[in-house]
Amino acid sequence: MTFAQIPAGAAIFLDANTLVYHFANHPNFGAVCTQLVKRIEQHQLPGFISTHVLSEIAHRLMTLEALDRFGWPPAGIAARLRKHHAEIPKLNVHVEAIARIPLLGIQVSAVTPLLVEAATLVSQQDELLMGDSLIVALMQAHGLTNLASNDADFDRVSGLTRYAPCGVPFSLPGVGP
Repeated sequence: MTFAQIPAGAAIFLDANTLVYHFANHPNFGAVCTQLVKRIEQHQLPGFISTHVLSEIAHRLMTLEALDRFGWPPAGIAARLRKHHAEIPKLNVHVEAIARIPLLGIQVSAVTPLLVEAATLVSQQDELLMGDSLIVALMQAHGLTNLASNDADFDRVSGLTRYAPCGVPFSLPGVGP
């Protein structure tokens, strides 16, 4: 199912890739992700993320800006930023995006130790990495069943409906699925 098929009023959890595509104005998915964000901003849909997704968004936007600004190759971008740490203050897209998210009406939920524990079980049951398992555990704890994500790994989770920007998952270095 696609973002266009999300029913009006349906609560939706947003995976990091959705907001990264929006803020980075991704050439394939930026416009459709921006349309979804506008639906949330206009109170047509309640939107949710977690603190760990917020951190992932900041990290991805930082690395994407570094790739663009400094012309560095994607491989080893985090290590390169650590080595050239004086360049980090020149990066501001992630700062602006993180400040903007609450203004869009997107609710941010905290990840607690109990949710991390629950996520370890989700990881084993649904064969997911921990970041994705945390999303599922948080969604389950809050009674959410709809997810906006380009990550097809979530299709293994029963009781979850994943909506994608389009029909085919796609990724770019530093953006993830």
